[in-house]
Amino acid sequence: MIPPRLIYKPGRLKILDQRLLPHKIAYITASSAAETAAAIKDMALRGAPLIGCAAAYGMVLELERQKPEDRRQKLEVRNKELDSAAAAAKKTLETAGITLKSARPTAVALFYAVDRMLSKADLLLDKHPFNYTHFLAALRAEAGLITSEDKTACLRMGSLGAGLLRKNSVVLTHCNAGALATMGIGTALGVITRAHALKKIKHAYSSETRPYLQGARLTIWELVRGGVPSELITDNMAAHIIKTCGVNAVIVGADRIAANGDTANKIGTYGLAVLARYHGIPFYVIAPTPTIDLKLKDGSLIKIEERSSDEVTFINGRRSAPKGVKARHPAFDVTPAGLITALVTEKGIIRPVNRKNIAEQLSK
Repeated sequence: MIPPRLIYKPGRLKILDQRLLPHKIAYITASSAAETAAAIKDMALRGAPLIGCAAAYGMVLELERQKPEDRRQKLEVRNKELDSAAAAAKKTLETAGITLKSARPTAVALFYAVDRMLSKADLLLDKHPFNYTHFLAALRAEAGLITSEDKTACLRMGSLGAGLLRKNSVVLTHCNAGALATMGIGTALGVITRAHALKKIKHAYSSETRPYLQGARLTIWELVRGGVPSELITDNMAAHIIKTCGVNAVIVGADRIAANGDTANKIGTYGLAVLARYHGIPFYVIAPTPTIDLKLKDGSLIKIEERSSDEVTFINGRRSAPKGVKARHPAFDVTPAGLITALVTEKGIIRPVNRKNIAEQLSK
């Protein structure tokens, strides 16, 4: 079993510190939006769906921090204007949303969760006389709903994706799109573990995913714990392994998908898509619908997070490159839709991956 990633109780959110895995299972505690955002930015928690769930609870935490007098204060309401307590709650949520959205720029699930919480708050403020207790309870419930929807979506994608694989499949995955990246069984890795349960997986390869080593620290750990026959490879072994070891599918997750299907995922994904096309094997992207950003017409508009060069020049706190050397660290790359065999969401399988088919599925 994979440890709980998030444990919410009023006033605090316990977060599994994934920086310490696989060597140690430990939790940090956030009691505000700022502390939740810091955990996201510092990669204590990561994975697009999980970031979204954490952000939703981060907004609840910030609302819970309002002083009691802020909650009780009432002024006469004229022309349906909000009373002071409602205005304070609305301002608190808006400020929390700004803080959380600034944590990481690429994963759209973060923005989806924040905007959904704000929309829920606006709906409550518009339709009901303000009651802090009821307002907070409704937003707690919304955060819980976002989490439960993620769990359900993962199960659905796992089943749909496993259906794409033939018996005795040899698969390769990149980064970590497993249970650790979600509140459910995972996206790409959820497909692999579900297919394994159906006795369809002969072998799975996990690329180490430099520079942050999510594949080496997290994915292979999940595969081993799940009893999936698997091996870890370095990123630059992928072409050789695909060519010589019978890999017949590459399966990855996604952090943001443009309206035309161009997909941002962990750096190195694009190269695997090119390799898959050259070797004539399918390249599958597994991602829930909140990952699709219809506001972006194509992948050129996806903002790519550039992280610290120290994550390239240091490994586990030890310098691995000459002191003073310059290094780049774009955390994501964009795979063109034309290289993606199929996009699997909780609503179904999109194939071919293009603007028309994506729009049709999202309209269902």
